[in-house]
Amino acid sequence: MRVRVAILGCGNRGADVYARLLAAGGAQVAWLVDPRPARLAEVAARHGLGPEACLTHWEEFFALGRVADAVVVATPDDEHVEPCVRALALGYDVLLEKPICLEEAELGRLLAAEAASAGRVTVCHVLRATPFFRAVAAGLRSGRLGRLVGISLAENVAWWHYAHSYVRGNWRASPPAAPFLLAKSSHDLDLLRAWAGSEPQRVSSAGDLVHFRRDEAPPGAADRCGHCPVTGCPYDARRIYPPRDPQAWPVTVLTAEGVPLADALAHGPYGRCVYAGGNNQPDHQTVTVTFANGVVGTLTVSAFTHNNTRTLKLMGTHGELRGHLERGELDWHDFASGTVLREVVDTTGTHGGGDAGLVSAWLAFLRREADVPTPLAESLDSHRIAFAAERARQRGTVEAL
Repeated sequence: MRVRVAILGCGNRGADVYARLLAAGGAQVAWLVDPRPARLAEVAARHGLGPEACLTHWEEFFALGRVADAVVVATPDDEHVEPCVRALALGYDVLLEKPICLEEAELGRLLAAEAASAGRVTVCHVLRATPFFRAVAAGLRSGRLGRLVGISLAENVAWWHYAHSYVRGNWRASPPAAPFLLAKSSHDLDLLRAWAGSEPQRVSSAGDLVHFRRDEAPPGAADRCGHCPVTGCPYDARRIYPPRDPQAWPVTVLTAEGVPLADALAHGPYGRCVYAGGNNQPDHQTVTVTFANGVVGTLTVSAFTHNNTRTLKLMGTHGELRGHLERGELDWHDFASGTVLREVVDTTGTHGGGDAGLVSAWLAFLRREADVPTPLAESLDSHRIAFAAERARQRGTVEAL
C-alpha cells in the first residue's frame, strides 16, 4: 500500500523534514499547501508535482473532500488546531507538529474531534522515537534502576540556537508564538511523562528574560550587526551564520526562496542586534512536575550553554542513570554491585534520529502494521504541564492539574 500524504505547511519541518522522510519511506507526497508561491514551486519540484497539486491555503485543500490518506499539519503555531480538526472531520490520520495549540482550552477540542473521527492524531514528539531515548525507556522497563523516584532533565539550547530562534526568529515573542517552554520543550515534558508512566498532578516553575534586553547591550552597540562597532560579541550574526553550512539549518531559514545570505543579514530579522528588543521569551526556566505515582521530575531549559543537546539523570531505588544525548552515552550505575555499565547509542540524524524514527513509526501505523505511536491523550499531558508551568512562572504559584 502506497500511502498518499498531504503536507500543510512547507517550511523546514513540513517540507525539508517530514515530506522528505515520508517520500524516502515509500509514501507519495500528493498535495502541498503553503501561502508562498516560490516555496510551493521549489518543494513541488522535489516531488514531481504539478501546479494542480499545490494550494495556497488549507481551506482549499479540505474543500476537495478526502483526496489523500493522511495529512501532515506543519503550519505556523497559531494554525495547528483548525486544520487538524478539519482533517479529522474527513477521517484523515494526522501528523501534528508541536506545539499542538496555543490555548489550553483547545486541548479538549482536539480530543473531542479525534473521538468523533475515524482518524487518529500523532503529535510530532520526535524525541521518544530516537534510539537514545528508546534505550532509556527500555532500561526503565527492565527494572534495572528499581523503582523510579526522580528525574532531572536538562535541555541545553545553546547560545547561538536561542539567539536564532527565540530572539531573532519566529518564536521571539509570546504571543503570538507559543511560550518558550511550550515551543521548545514540549518534547522534553513528553519525555518526563513517558518515563514517569503516570499523569502529572502538580507543577511549579521559575525563570525570566535576564540577558537579551536593551539594558544588557554593550556600550555603542548598533541595532544591526552589519554595522556594529562592538567586537567580541558572541551573538554577532556575522559570527553565527556565514561560517556555517549554507545548505543546512539554520542558514537555510535565512536563504529560503533564494534570498542571498548577505541580504538576509542586512535587512531581515536575523541580522538584528539581540539586545534591540522585540523579544519577550525567558532565556532560562526550570520546571518541577509531581506525578500521580510519586515520581518528581525537573526540566531545566537554558540559552546559556555551549552545546545543543540534552543531558539527564534518572534516579531509582536500585540504580542511577546518567546520559548525554550528543555523545550517545548512557551510564547505568548499579547500587548493589557498584558497577557502571556504559551503553553507547547511535545519535546520528536530525533530532538524534528521532525525525526518521517518528516518520517510520507513523508510516507503519498508516499501513496498519502497528498502533498509533503515542495516543493523543498522553501527548496532551506535555502541553498541560507547559501551560501550568507558564502560569506558575508568572504568578509564583504551584499549579494543580
